[in-house]
Amino acid sequence: MTIENQKPSTVSVWGGEEKPLAFGAAQVPIVQSAPFAYDNMDEWAAVALGQAQGHIYSRNTNPTVDVFEEKCRLLEGGEKAIAFASGMAAISNSLFTILRPGDRIVSVKDTYGGTSRIFLDMLPKIGVEVDLVATDDSDAIDDAISKGCKVVYLETPTNPTLKIIDLKRAIASAKKQNAITIVDNTFATPINQNPLSFGADLVVHSATKYLGGHDDAMGGILIGNHDLVQEVYEYREIAGAVLSAFSAYLLLRGMKTLDLRIQKQNATGMKVAEYLKDHPKVENVYYPGLPDHPKHDVAKRQMRGFGGMLSFSIKGDFETLKRFVGELEFVHKAASLGSVNTLIGPPSTTSHVECTPEQRAELGIPETLLRYSCGIEDADDLIAQLEKAFAQV
Repeated sequence: MTIENQKPSTVSVWGGEEKPLAFGAAQVPIVQSAPFAYDNMDEWAAVALGQAQGHIYSRNTNPTVDVFEEKCRLLEGGEKAIAFASGMAAISNSLFTILRPGDRIVSVKDTYGGTSRIFLDMLPKIGVEVDLVATDDSDAIDDAISKGCKVVYLETPTNPTLKIIDLKRAIASAKKQNAITIVDNTFATPINQNPLSFGADLVVHSATKYLGGHDDAMGGILIGNHDLVQEVYEYREIAGAVLSAFSAYLLLRGMKTLDLRIQKQNATGMKVAEYLKDHPKVENVYYPGLPDHPKHDVAKRQMRGFGGMLSFSIKGDFETLKRFVGELEFVHKAASLGSVNTLIGPPSTTSHVECTPEQRAELGIPETLLRYSCGIEDADDLIAQLEKAFAQV
């Protein structure tokens, strides 16, 4: 019996930890060492040249980080995984490794604000052509890919309006052009969705969010095709955006309860979305689990759960939004998501703080939109807090 054959809840606990740990530890030790020493030059050289297993320097590999990478690899079903200091490090290192001047990348308009900035500002500066198409238009995505490209970059559900991309269809289009497909799976998590199973080449996560789940560690992870991940590893080795051993330890601790947290947050997300959908002071609710979501059927096909992330726009103006948020209790007003604590905030201070109001409007993000990340609190308590705040506006 191998760990690969176990269910996600078991892999979340035991992945990368099947063999005895150092010193007989029951939990992964923090190996807080930059260099690793050897008794003789032959042994040292063999490890340095990749001819024997071991570690040389924590900018390259580290025993604690290795376990985190392996757990993520198993959960996503990839061939290799490497960790980073943040989700944006995983995304940027991957793109700058693969893309060259003259290459073309196809993506959608609704990517996370930091990713969008890479597309709009940074890649064009090095001569990469960027084509951003309407996220909810599968025909437009297929058409853009059919013109030829090196990379297809997808994010589903999207941040912050929870749009859904048909992964199977988009990845099939990419394969016809021999394009590399990268999918940001942060919102869905490997508990709810596995893009590699649809043929994606690479998957990225901001591990700071659901994987860690406690808002106390930053990290990123890239999983997928062995050769592609190895290329990015060699770039990261020099760029230096590595995950620290202590952060890896915190992320590993959080991942023990990943499946439990996601199942709870799936249920809470649905309950809160249903409450908001019928509220007279709510303009729109964005949640793929609702039957009236434009891509609900696609979400049902490719997701095992709809997640704890949702967003909604309230009636009124930005001053109304500020009063509403100010009335909420037991909710962190903060620029993150995926935690055991519920978090709330508008895109203007969270996902798309880099954008102007006009740019957010162009992306279909109203200024009265609030991103709401359900924690593991009681759903009825969260709804009661929302109701109390609505009563004040």
